Amino acid sequence: MTINHAMNNNVLRVYAQRVGAFRPNARLYLFSAILTGAALGVYRLLFNFYVLSLGYDESLLGQLITTSSMTSLILALPMGYLGDFLGRKLSLIGGGAAAGVAILAMVIWPSREMFILMNVLLGAGQSLGAVSMSPFLVENSGEEERTYLFSLSQGLQTAAAFVGNWVGGYLPTWIAENQGVTATSSLAYAGALGIIGGFALLALLPMLWIHAPKLEKSQRAMFAPWQFAREHPALLAKIIAPMLITSIGAGLFMPFMNVFYRNVHNQADPVIGALFAWGSLAMGLGIIISPPLADRMGKIQFVVITQLLSIPFLLLLGFSPWFWLSAAAFYVRLALMNMGGPVYNAYVMEHVDPTSRATVASLVSMAWNFGWAFSPSISGWMQVNYGFNPVFLSVIVLYSISTFFYWQFFWSSKPRSSVSAG
Repeated sequence: MTINHAMNNNVLRVYAQRVGAFRPNARLYLFSAILTGAALGVYRLLFNFYVLSLGYDESLLGQLITTSSMTSLILALPMGYLGDFLGRKLSLIGGGAAAGVAILAMVIWPSREMFILMNVLLGAGQSLGAVSMSPFLVENSGEEERTYLFSLSQGLQTAAAFVGNWVGGYLPTWIAENQGVTATSSLAYAGALGIIGGFALLALLPMLWIHAPKLEKSQRAMFAPWQFAREHPALLAKIIAPMLITSIGAGLFMPFMNVFYRNVHNQADPVIGALFAWGSLAMGLGIIISPPLADRMGKIQFVVITQLLSIPFLLLLGFSPWFWLSAAAFYVRLALMNMGGPVYNAYVMEHVDPTSRATVASLVSMAWNFGWAFSPSISGWMQVNYGFNPVFLSVIVLYSISTFFYWQFFWSSKPRSSVSAG
């Protein structure tokens, strides 16, 4: 007992030391990420319901997710150039601002055409933020605290979605009571999303105090994605392949979890909001505790084990006839599957030369968005015609394959410590 107590104290002391080493820029980013996470938690919970309340079906939902992801995919490389030109600070602010503006526009001018157009804007903003975030975190952290910063940036944002999802489950009801409409009306959902769009813009204020110089012209010239791919095809394929397959699976079911629990388990909005809230908290806490576990087990070993353990819970989530068991599996799967994400991102950034990071971040973003660009439309069609069962079966197969690839590429054979774009 004394030995375990001493080990726990040592883990906590190391964790506190790593967090205490965070630089001012990193702390400001984390503050903004928490606020943004809360806003996006409400958006992800309510937007599908908002579209459905206007008379559209799941096929349109899939098309919208595909539109934003396809935009992110197409613009990943141009946004890498733009991100280098603007600098990390303006890129992160611009990406977040695009999301807030897109949400507000879809509330003010609701139509199929506006939804599609604003999802293009949303995808562009996501792309700009995605290709800038990892290089920003690497540039504003030392080697010792880097994994902790990557994990906390995602973990705290996800945990903040706990509050967002919880509030989001009740927000339409509060608005409906004041407006004299039903809680599932388009007016109630529109009011809730309008508030969240404004809050998403306010969440960017801490970023204004970040001190981040633009890259010099000579540094921007080093951004050479095709040269990197030509010189290091094997390493690039190993980095991208597992994430690509995971993204294809994630795009099949993650955007539709609220629809799944409403249609399959007949749950009301407040119940789904609470479920998503506790799920976000479980996921956030899992990510937050992952750095010391990854330190002890090894980064890639940690990624493989947590992803492998999540697959049985995915089976329970999708096929359990009881809501309580599906909900419990939802929590565990979220925590396990997402614990390794920031750890893997940090691992990748550590294994490429600093001059290659923007390149690799863009290409990794393209791989992730490739799956999300196509899967939601396929999933929407599958749901309309066959229900959710084939969706979950497909995801289980894809996640199993990606886990094997992580093991095969990085655990059984270690890559070189770093490479350069030349």
